[in-house]
Amino acid sequence: MTHHSESSVPLGQKIAFGLGMLANQMFPAALGVFLVVLVQDLGFPPLAWGLIFFAPRAFDAITDPIMGFISDNTRSRWGRRRQYVFAGGLILGISYIAMWQLYRENSWEYNFVYFLICSLFFYLGLTIFSVPYVAMGYEMSDDFHERTSIMAVSQFIGQWAWVIAPWFWVILYDPEWFPNADTGVRTLSIWVAIPCSLLAITPAIFIRSKSTLDRDDFTPINASSVGRSLGEIWTSTLQAFAIPQFRRLAIATFLVFNSFNIIAAFTFFIIVHYLFNGKTELAGNWPALHGCVGALLTTFLVIPLVAQLSKRIGKKQTFIISQSISIIGYILFWFLFVPGKPQLFLLALPFHSFGIGGLFTLMMSMTADVCDVDEYQSGKRREGILGAVYWWMVKFGHAFAGLLGGCILWFVGFDPNAVTESSLDGLRFFYSFLPIAGVLGAILVMWNYDITEAKAAEIREKLQVRRAEQEQATA
Repeated sequence: MTHHSESSVPLGQKIAFGLGMLANQMFPAALGVFLVVLVQDLGFPPLAWGLIFFAPRAFDAITDPIMGFISDNTRSRWGRRRQYVFAGGLILGISYIAMWQLYRENSWEYNFVYFLICSLFFYLGLTIFSVPYVAMGYEMSDDFHERTSIMAVSQFIGQWAWVIAPWFWVILYDPEWFPNADTGVRTLSIWVAIPCSLLAITPAIFIRSKSTLDRDDFTPINASSVGRSLGEIWTSTLQAFAIPQFRRLAIATFLVFNSFNIIAAFTFFIIVHYLFNGKTELAGNWPALHGCVGALLTTFLVIPLVAQLSKRIGKKQTFIISQSISIIGYILFWFLFVPGKPQLFLLALPFHSFGIGGLFTLMMSMTADVCDVDEYQSGKRREGILGAVYWWMVKFGHAFAGLLGGCILWFVGFDPNAVTESSLDGLRFFYSFLPIAGVLGAILVMWNYDITEAKAAEIREKLQVRRAEQEQATA
């Protein structure tokens, strides 16, 4: 079996991969803003809103491991990944536009069913694109620090999605732009989808890959082997979770990312209804500034700092430090959301930004290290399956987060047309303290993670010896 990788990756290749990350993050970033319109303007009940979060992402989580298996075993002149990234990027754009063609003249029940069906196509496109795309990144280098550099560049570019997307709140609720927010999402969906589709297919066009037509170690992908393939998918998924280091990465990500996602959509409701007494026109740019300033801090402060710190003290220690800093931010939010003084919450953002900003830069780099451990133990390169299982945890957790977010809105009695003080206090409590619990859990899980730079180098040397022996035996 041959293996192709490089230690040093040209900056142009890193940027091409990063542009795909911008699409990978812009679609969900814009989606998170647009989803507020379903409750605020189209009359979706909180539990229906929670189901909108849950069902498509649960579907997405099921299809991810299947796509990972297909991608890992594709024999093609274009390699294993590129054609799927290209096709998935196109499906994403078309389905995203279709999904948001909602009209307030229709009943919320009709809009609910229409949106749910379209979103299933969107998430299928996301699976076809994102699983091979993420695996591309894992394959780009076998160097311990170069992997962090690749992911830092991609996260730096991808973070601009979170700088741009919050301003959609301003555009949607500015009558000079649109007469109402549902008209706004119908138009903005086109503005988002077309450039993001082009960004999504960029890695497929510009990142090099070698033909896999001569690979005889892949499992055939055809109708007669579907049953066996599905069995292998299940086996591979179990094997991924059997790797202790991978299991720690997946669980820690689940806890940090999804405790954050449960409360992320509450930002708009807290700023508009708690700080500005429900007047969206007075709230103005503040919901956008919350997301935009946080993303800028992540882009220019957190990601470079985390990348440098991980070289000096290691990836695990950097993870623990960055997540601990984020706890300070969540505590400050409890005190700095003050009615009539929105500028105060900006003081919490530098601390808060270390949570998600440090998470994926480090976790995607560490997952690439685990791919080496997996090859050493199993004899197979399975970036697709490991990437799919990792993102399965993210997406299933995201689905769970959306459902739980809807349940919290229902539990605290939040109704945008009849807001009570107790419901806002409930939202603020969950906003600060639920993510703290998730972060503390993640730190405990990662405490005994043991892939250091020295261990990664040792595994890589053993793999190089084994590959050389295999190539000599087949020569």
